[in-house]
Amino acid sequence: MACSQEPELSPSTEFPFAGPSMSGRDLAAGASSGPAGTSGAPRNTARPERAERVPGGTFQLRLPVPARVVALVSGSGTLLQSLLDATDDPDYPARVAAVIADRAGIEGLARAERRGLPTVAVRLRDHADRSAWDAALTDTVTGFAPDLVVSAGFMKILGPQFLARFGGRVLNTHPALLPAFPGAHAVRDALAYGVRVTGCTVHLVDAGVDTGPIVTQEAVPVLPGDTEDTLHERIKSVERRLLVDVVARLALQGCTVTGREVNIP
Repeated sequence: MACSQEPELSPSTEFPFAGPSMSGRDLAAGASSGPAGTSGAPRNTARPERAERVPGGTFQLRLPVPARVVALVSGSGTLLQSLLDATDDPDYPARVAAVIADRAGIEGLARAERRGLPTVAVRLRDHADRSAWDAALTDTVTGFAPDLVVSAGFMKILGPQFLARFGGRVLNTHPALLPAFPGAHAVRDALAYGVRVTGCTVHLVDAGVDTGPIVTQEAVPVLPGDTEDTLHERIKSVERRLLVDVVARLALQGCTVTGREVNIP
């Protein structure tokens, strides 16, 4: 169910991940032409409103079906592939509209190109500073009119402009049971600590590092003799399944966020 009016959302301490959803005006401004480095052109298509605050300090997310997903990648794109495979089913309630990377020439982009999907590399080194890169990434993703943004192995921290535009509808997966072992070396850190159980988390993205409200988690046991590679492979298989499931559930049912509690009906 889409919202009937454009919500007035902005970053706040209560909802640090929640920013304004896109209106037709935003899309017209951000999607008039394809950005440099683009394979395929962004669509200038206004989508229904997606998010609103309701009384009582609650943030609601409602998506159209099929939901348009823009995926962010930094590497081989195995998480992306799980979404692409899911969309082979015509009944899956989401479609990947574009794939954006922070590096050129990576397998994640190649996976999308083999599917005929638009791809863009928005590299930090091509911009004057991180703020300029943040603005470029925001404008690029805006041009593809996403209902949901999925960080599928994206290794850059998303900036304030990006979160102001898309906050509350950016998903990330993390290979640990947050809040334990945040950051880029979660699997290594879990092994070094000697835990017997770790796992993966799907969460909404906020301004911190792996600190956003948790959508779902699943435990993965640490086996005798596990290395970082063997443990990570088992975690990734769970991550792929959970990501596909969460995207589908959000598309079909939306979610309500109160404080740090995420509820999918």
